[in-house]
Amino acid sequence: MKEKNIKIKVNNITTKQWTNLLLELNLVKKAWKPYGVDMELSAPGLRAILLWGKKVNDYARTDRQDSDRVQKNKRPRA
Repeated sequence: MKEKNIKIKVNNITTKQWTNLLLELNLVKKAWKPYGVDMELSAPGLRAILLWGKKVNDYARTDRQDSDRVQKNKRPRA
């Protein structure tokens, strides 16, 4: 089948809107992949936006200690 191209020109868009637009287009790309549609996206900053937007709670503090619950009037004196 012949390759089809779409060109989208966007004006007057904020940075946040641009980021959301690219993330939405990436979701469409993923949703259509099981049906045999192979989409290719290209945009300025796309790679960085997708890396940032696909993070799923990767950040976990390792310097924080688990603490036991301290009951009322059972606190150690400083």
